[in-house]
Amino acid sequence: MPTVSRSFRVTPAPQAVLGYLADFSHAEQWDPGTVTCTRNDPGPVAVGASWHNVSKVAGLKTELTYTLQRLTRDTLVFVGQNKGATSTDTITVESDGAGSKLTYRADLEMHGASALLSPAMKLIFEKVANDTERQLTKVLNALPAAS
Repeated sequence: MPTVSRSFRVTPAPQAVLGYLADFSHAEQWDPGTVTCTRNDPGPVAVGASWHNVSKVAGLKTELTYTLQRLTRDTLVFVGQNKGATSTDTITVESDGAGSKLTYRADLEMHGASALLSPAMKLIFEKVANDTERQLTKVLNALPAAS
């Protein structure tokens, strides 16, 4: 199972970071692989909310349904699924001075014949993780300051 993890610092406080990231439709802004990400259900973002995510990675288009599985004062867990894979994205945000330390971990489990691609996916996901860290840092640091 390919796993990638990145830890980095951003200027907004944890509450602002978690509030922004809890709405997974924002992945269109911070995830370089996301083409579209639309909410499947109405209402406030809470555990059980889901999104339809279309991504393009290494030239391949994939669609997953992501569900918010966990939402606490410092952690978000999104689980994305389709027939060939399950992606578990765990985001932890800690206070770091006036800003935040963010740890983003993605665990990818390939199913069926797709499991044969796991070693290659590890290499691809390392590059994606680097690109995502850069873009996510840029987007979070541009969030408006809390008033």
